[in-house]
Amino acid sequence: MNYELISMTRGIRNNNPLNIRRSSTHWQGARKEQTDKSFVQFETMAYGYRAAWKILQTYYERFCMQNKLFTVRNIIERWAPPTENDTEAYIKSVLSLASIGGKEKLLPPSNVLSYGRLSRMIAAMTCVECGIAYHKVDMEAIAKGYKLAFPANGEKLDKWLLDEDEYRYW
Repeated sequence: MNYELISMTRGIRNNNPLNIRRSSTHWQGARKEQTDKSFVQFETMAYGYRAAWKILQTYYERFCMQNKLFTVRNIIERWAPPTENDTEAYIKSVLSLASIGGKEKLLPPSNVLSYGRLSRMIAAMTCVECGIAYHKVDMEAIAKGYKLAFPANGEKLDKWLLDEDEYRYW
């Protein structure tokens, strides 16, 4: 028996660090055999993060149509509703871990300039969802997921990551 695998959290075992629920969506990179009845299982962590980036882009588009701001608070209220979570505690944890404001208007996920804040938010959400420390989050998988979600921005992201001092110190 592989006890290391057993001790992993469900989100890590499923390569689904934000615990995206199964639905009618056919996710790119989903495992052919889905053995978890509730959550999507992905081939790699990068595909799990790709799905998160795509969901965030959808949130952005829907929030704009509803004249709502795209903020961390609004994102998490949708992602982790009070019917299933302690949403306020979730928001406070993410804001603290990511060192970002909850009411700041964010740029769309498809805009490379949004990557810094949103990647920190995704990392912090991984901590909340999977119960792991921030320094253990795979920031490279988050970047790979971004490139899978927005392939036209791959070179721009690589340049941004090289130029961005903030990213070097994670």
